Formats: sequence, structure tokens, C-alpha cells
Amino acid sequence: ALAPSKQQETMELRAMISLLLLLLLGLSMAHPDISCFGLTLSWYLFSFIPLGSTDFLIEGDVLIPRTRSAMRCFSKTFSCLWSKSANGKVEIPFIINSKYDTHEKNEILNAMKDFHSKTCIRFVPRVKQRMYISFEPRYGCFSSLGRLGDKQVVSLQRFGCVRHGIIQHELLHALGFYHEHTRSDRDQYVRINWEYVKQYYVHNFQKKDSNNLNTPYDYSSVMHYGRTAFASQFGKETITPIPDPSVPIGQRQGMSDIDIRRINTLYKCCK
Repeated sequence: ALAPSKQQETMELRAMISLLLLLLLGLSMAHPDISCFGLTLSWYLFSFIPLGSTDFLIEGDVLIPRTRSAMRCFSKTFSCLWSKSANGKVEIPFIINSKYDTHEKNEILNAMKDFHSKTCIRFVPRVKQRMYISFEPRYGCFSSLGRLGDKQVVSLQRFGCVRHGIIQHELLHALGFYHEHTRSDRDQYVRINWEYVKQYYVHNFQKKDSNNLNTPYDYSSVMHYGRTAFASQFGKETITPIPDPSVPIGQRQGMSDIDIRRINTLYKCCK
């Protein structure tokens, strides 16, 4: 048996290791297939809305205020798009919470630069604008869907969410885009393995009556779920590409060419 001092040291070491693992595993439910130490993570930690909040999440990382109908964004064409400025650019004001360190702030800024170089979207520092995006280190990675008309939060939890592809994923939600696997024609391209989907999260896999903007289904989209998202058993696939099940899905490196094309189409960037 270990001496009392050794037992205490062992307990403290275990506590430190547990804390480190929690930080590493504290990723959004919408980004469950990020690898850590060579393992695929399918735990869904830290993605929740506090009790008593006026907001709720759908599809794991899409924030819907309870004071706003979730369908209002779709009841009128383009009602939730950000508007163009006189210069033809779509200028979206933003602020970055001071709790982020310099490296994290630069990661956010660099993720936004891709939109600047490849689309007509321009993220600009907020001055006094009423409608703007606020990057905040809340619990989990999540964003509102489309423009709300006031301050809207893009949550990027530290130690998990401040990554290039995840930032772009949440910004695409803010621009009005849903997850790829929910588009109306998805059954031609992926099979949902309902038997492995956690019962509580079945709604995250419901198809939408989507406008696919005349673009093909994109397995490489930064908006696509990973194959084990919301699985009831570790390692079980909830989404399988068809007809070729080996096709990679769920990448979080950054926007695909089709992601970029969709932004330019939806916001009429080429006109």
C-alpha cells in the first residue's frame, strides 16, 4: 500500500490528468470527430444552455432565441441574410471578447480573412452598429442562424473551439447555413444509422426543406457532421456515405470550394 503522502500525490496527479482530459474533450456536439492523442472523440461535453436561459440549441450548435420563431428565418425569402453595403460588400460588424489571448484572437481573425479573399463578406470591427457578431468563450461551440437584428453570439469555448475550421463552421451558421447532412436530398448521398443515434438527439438528423442553391452534395463541406456524431455507442457510425462508405466526412480544416460557392451564390457576390 502507498504511504499517505504518496496516496495524496497520486490522487492529485489523477485529478490533474482528469482536468486536462476534460479540457481536451470540451468540444462542441457539432464537432465530435476531432482527434486527440490519436483517438476520435465522440463525447459531448460542455455544450449546453444554462437553466433559465432564453435560448436553446438545435443540431448541437445552432442557437435559437426562444423569443424568436425558429422558422421565421425561412418563412420569408432571404429574411435572415446580412444586407449589402453601398460598396457591394456584405459588411458584418464584430467584437472579440477580451478573455481570448493574442493567439486565439489571431486565430479568429485569420479564419475571417478567408471570407474576405474568397467572397464578398467583410467582417469589420464594430463601432456603434446595432447588428453585430460577438465572439465569446462560452461553453461549447455554437452560433445563431442567420442575422438576428441585434447582438448575436458566436461561442468559441477556449481549449477546443478556437480552431480555424470550427470558427468558419460557426460563421457559416451566422451567415444562414445549416448542416450539410440535413439538406433535402441527403438520402441519396448518406445513410443515417438511426439505431446508433442517441434518442435525445434524433432531431439533429431531420432533413430540412432546404434551398441547395443548385450545388452538389458536399462530403467535404466544413458544415458536414462527422460519421460518429451523437452516437449512442462509442465508435458507431451515425452517418455513412453512400454508395462509397469510405468517403471522408466531417473535416474541420476550413471551407470547401463548394462552401465558398454557396456563399457567393446566396449573397450574390458576383453581381
